[in-house]
Amino acid sequence: MAYFLGHDLGTSGLKSVLVDEHGVVHASAAAKYPLSHPRPHWAEQDPEDWWRAVCDNTREVLSTGGVAPEDVAALTFAGQMLALVPIGEDLKPSRLAISWLDSRGEEQARRMVRRLGGERVVATLAGASPTGKDLVAKMAWIADEEPAVFARTRAFCDATGYLVLRATGEVLCDPTAAGGFGLVDPATLRWSRLLATITGASISKLPRVVKSATIAGPLTERAAAECGLRAGTPVAVGLADIPAAAVGSGATEPGDAHVYLGTSSWIGVTLSKAFASHRHGIASVPAGDSSMFLAIGESETAGACVAWFEREIGIGAAPSADEAWTLDALVARAQPGAKGLLFFPWMFGERTPVPDTLLRGAFVGLSLEHDRSHLARALFEGVALNLRWILEAFGAPGRECRTLRAVGGGATSDEWLQTLADVTGRNVDRMDNPRLAGAIGCALTGAVAVGTLPNMRAIKQVIGVSRRFSPRPEYAALHAAQLESFRELYSALSRAGRRAAAFQLPK
Repeated sequence: MAYFLGHDLGTSGLKSVLVDEHGVVHASAAAKYPLSHPRPHWAEQDPEDWWRAVCDNTREVLSTGGVAPEDVAALTFAGQMLALVPIGEDLKPSRLAISWLDSRGEEQARRMVRRLGGERVVATLAGASPTGKDLVAKMAWIADEEPAVFARTRAFCDATGYLVLRATGEVLCDPTAAGGFGLVDPATLRWSRLLATITGASISKLPRVVKSATIAGPLTERAAAECGLRAGTPVAVGLADIPAAAVGSGATEPGDAHVYLGTSSWIGVTLSKAFASHRHGIASVPAGDSSMFLAIGESETAGACVAWFEREIGIGAAPSADEAWTLDALVARAQPGAKGLLFFPWMFGERTPVPDTLLRGAFVGLSLEHDRSHLARALFEGVALNLRWILEAFGAPGRECRTLRAVGGGATSDEWLQTLADVTGRNVDRMDNPRLAGAIGCALTGAVAVGTLPNMRAIKQVIGVSRRFSPRPEYAALHAAQLESFRELYSALSRAGRRAAAFQLPK
């Protein structure tokens, strides 16, 4: 039997799977790595940590699955979108990777906008106006603040491109990642000189763009020795993590939508034509099937808010010794609406539905009547309200989407998915193996690359649904009222975030 190995490189860890052509998971593994914040608004990672995780997970899934290295038919990576890895002439990183969470390029983004006559002009020319978290702004920051690094950089890669480089020695970029750079011509899937001129980016430092379901090259002898695979194993070009999750959710046809609940959250809608909303931070990139587009509305922190809550507040003691006490059990103790408490999940700035890098989160309406269960319920509802706002910002594509295919670690929570169904008014389908959707999506992209599966749309037929959550109509009016307040309070929280940033004391 042929097996396909997929590695999904997330913000805090790597998920890896071995699947067959029917989408059956034969083994999986997970590894963690650190994310550092050396200065306010900065977020960095060591690419070597990523590769170490790839090697460890590869050996683990081969061992756990009882699979021989020669039975792995293809290796594919999916890396976090908007992470930047400058590569030197020695084909090694010339500095630490700048995470997608990092917003250090805010001044460079503002300068681009000013130079070209304002946000509306830039959005008209480029489809969207850059923020400090976008790759073009991060590249400009390196040129301004680290000119020696910029000078010795041969190519600016994304996370997927870096892993393909480590595996094959080839410097490439897939179309989904190229879309994240905001510099690709969607008609030709090549770098656009017009967009490069508009942003001031250097095309000479960008990798060659190659379609996702294409073989980048054979696994090198060195990489094979490090990760325990057979030298010469085909390595696919791969794709970015959001398009990989779309593929792994089975959202491969026009009109299919998926929702991801992980460290961040997003809604992606697969479309035959590109859709963008500069005002709301929604952009389209080529889908895993590059004949289509994936419109993405991404929220910076979702599961990160849950992790913060569990770490800093905690779920408390179980009411009784025989009760299984989890966050879901805590949430279930509070009625929908959380007794008037609202949570705003903007704990590290926001991209969609309100592009605002200095925005910060809040509990609003907190009183002595609230306990942990109300805070936990408000947290789930706050993320869901933000996703409903994103869904509505899609306009017609959002209105026409009646089902959300749910993936990510948060999709294992019954309470969260029921809350999402209630708040959005959509059916929410939990997909099989929701935590592994990105890894499954990129693994099956490898199956297409070597010809085992005929095309990317065929992947939908092997992805199953484990449970459907339907909206409860008795809560519709409540959540509509919550959303109205949620939107109204954004402006005040935005002003507060900017003021807070101005009076932060240096470390």
